[in-house]
Amino acid sequence: MSTTWHVLGAGSLGTLWATRLARAGVPVRLIVRDEARLHAYRAAGGLTLVEQGAAHTWGIPGETAENGEPINRLLVACKAYDAEQAVARLASRLAPDAELILLQNGLGSQDAVAAQVPHARCISASSTEGAFREGDWRVVFAGHGYTWLGDAGHPVAPIWLDELVSAGIPHAWSIDILTRLWRKLALNCAINPLTVLHDCRNGGLQDHHCEVATLCGELSELLERCGQPAAAEDLQQEVERVIHATAANYSSMYQDVAQGRRTEISYLLGYACKTAARHQLNLPHLNQLQQRLIAHLQRLGLPSD
Repeated sequence: MSTTWHVLGAGSLGTLWATRLARAGVPVRLIVRDEARLHAYRAAGGLTLVEQGAAHTWGIPGETAENGEPINRLLVACKAYDAEQAVARLASRLAPDAELILLQNGLGSQDAVAAQVPHARCISASSTEGAFREGDWRVVFAGHGYTWLGDAGHPVAPIWLDELVSAGIPHAWSIDILTRLWRKLALNCAINPLTVLHDCRNGGLQDHHCEVATLCGELSELLERCGQPAAAEDLQQEVERVIHATAANYSSMYQDVAQGRRTEISYLLGYACKTAARHQLNLPHLNQLQQRLIAHLQRLGLPSD
């Protein structure tokens, strides 16, 4: 029998993965925050995936962290700022050879999670799949993308990747996952904060070409200094391609701010600026962008960490 996938976090990507795995007949269980959320989840009857206008609900069993059953495979799909504490609550349930798949944005949370569970294998993931929540327990599949997975300390691919094939989750095993994560961080730093500050969809950044180009130049410097030249290659062209290809979309950070939610600034701009400071690299426009975004969030009464 297949190993059960425990999914931590019922946001857009967590729901997207859980429903497709369940549809493929793979055993899945959803871990929710507390008994109140579990009651609400059970009342909803499961997780709903809306794909090409058609909605289908999957009655995936739910549980809280306090359930005593051991966990062998855990998909960590919560926000970067919640990941470390959420995994710490589950540490006692993890089997000795447990595997964690980390779907967080940015950098920093992966190392923090791994420190909580030194006996487990932590696999990082970088995804370009598009989805947004239409309400609690309901997600709309907004755009086909790709997910790269990898483990910098253990490059051998796990056998359960076959289950992702049967679930229709486009993916590849990457032996240079850190390059993928750094590249995604740079893309997010060049796009997401500006969409918040200019109050626009991604396509609106086509009117701010010089600002985008300046940021890409500084981010490329940072990637080079961090030993990630491949992640820096043609960064500006890639950023412009993403802006054009996703012109009608709102960035994830824009959506967080619009809905009054905490952003992942500390794991995106914050991580980039801290790393630059550690390398004594002067990146004035990137630092200024961070300060502008912090001030903007504070004016809105939102957390700025």
